[in-house]
Amino acid sequence: METGIACYSRGSFLTNVSSKHSTSTAMASSPSISPFLSSRSLKSSSLFGESLRVTSSKSSPRMSKIKGPSSTVTRCEIGDSLEVFLTKATPDKNLIRLLVCMGEALRTISFKVKTASCGGTACVNSFGDEQLAVDMLADKLLFEALTYSHVCKYACSEELPELQDMGGPVEGGFSVAFDPLDGSSIVDTNFTVGTIFGVWPGDKLTGVTGRDQVAAAMGIYGPRTTYIIALKDAPGTHEFLLLDEGKWQHVKDTYEIGEGKLFSPGNLRATFDNPAYEKLINYYVREKYTLRYTGGMVPDVNQIIVKEKGIFTNVTSPTAKAKLRLLFEVAPLGFLVEKAGGFSSDGTQSVLEKVIVSLDDRTQVAYGSKNEIIRFEETLYGSSRLKAGAPVGAAA
Repeated sequence: METGIACYSRGSFLTNVSSKHSTSTAMASSPSISPFLSSRSLKSSSLFGESLRVTSSKSSPRMSKIKGPSSTVTRCEIGDSLEVFLTKATPDKNLIRLLVCMGEALRTISFKVKTASCGGTACVNSFGDEQLAVDMLADKLLFEALTYSHVCKYACSEELPELQDMGGPVEGGFSVAFDPLDGSSIVDTNFTVGTIFGVWPGDKLTGVTGRDQVAAAMGIYGPRTTYIIALKDAPGTHEFLLLDEGKWQHVKDTYEIGEGKLFSPGNLRATFDNPAYEKLINYYVREKYTLRYTGGMVPDVNQIIVKEKGIFTNVTSPTAKAKLRLLFEVAPLGFLVEKAGGFSSDGTQSVLEKVIVSLDDRTQVAYGSKNEIIRFEETLYGSSRLKAGAPVGAAA
């Protein structure tokens, strides 16, 4: 079976995008940035062995109009392909190209996860986390996808936490941070795992906030393979299903996260010496919330978007320190949840307001409906900004 990725358009929208690869001249002035291909010693392969191909299509996409308070917004249709959806959702052809290329990588990762042998590990990443072989394959595939998109300037992964020059432009280009395989430690138990990534404009991944993202997404590898996307300039969070023929089909939109008794409590060991977190967990149990926790952040957060209710928490304590990384996990997922009509919090503010100072910044977090986030903040810190009338949500 052919498992390589061909990163190309099935429509006519990927036109007039520069395919020039910039040299690593910027590297000389920034020792913290290393050229991707040389530092990783990864050669171009059949995974991305050919340039982007552009085909033409005479069919025009179906569109419906919904009137907003100050403008008319094109609303995408359920059943649209990924390419058609993106042409309606954004005029930015470079962003379309990047998201299509990442979709091709997710498709291949899905196949590799489903056929991976998880008999042992022999690798440790820069943070000391043990890596399965499929982690490293996913990491390589995503870097190659970004290289061959020709629109990514810098990229950085949780497994390789250094800026890598992808050769794309700064003007009109993007920088991408990703967790290639969140939940890789539960691959061998056949639990759902996933990929997370955030897209920032230009060449900055530090000194920015989650709210500066132009897009965020996650790929989910379970009984079904889905691609969840949110765009800064388009309302809602959108789910695409990988069909048997290898195409992504638009199957769901989420615009509101309502109230419902569903909870996913991460880092429960923190309840030992964080009385406030213990109090919050006891509230969920006493009020007969339904426990839905897999140990994988991607499926546990995705269920809030799909079910349109619930809360995910991962709280710290003096002995249970923060593990979740703001750049690679927390900010992109916060963007997805808030664009879906939900809320996020580190206890006092939206996680999208937190400035990313270093690539390894870590934080506690909660995602969920408005009332659940109010409860989270009040229980842990005595008050909630959401009751004070402060602007909230990704559109704030």
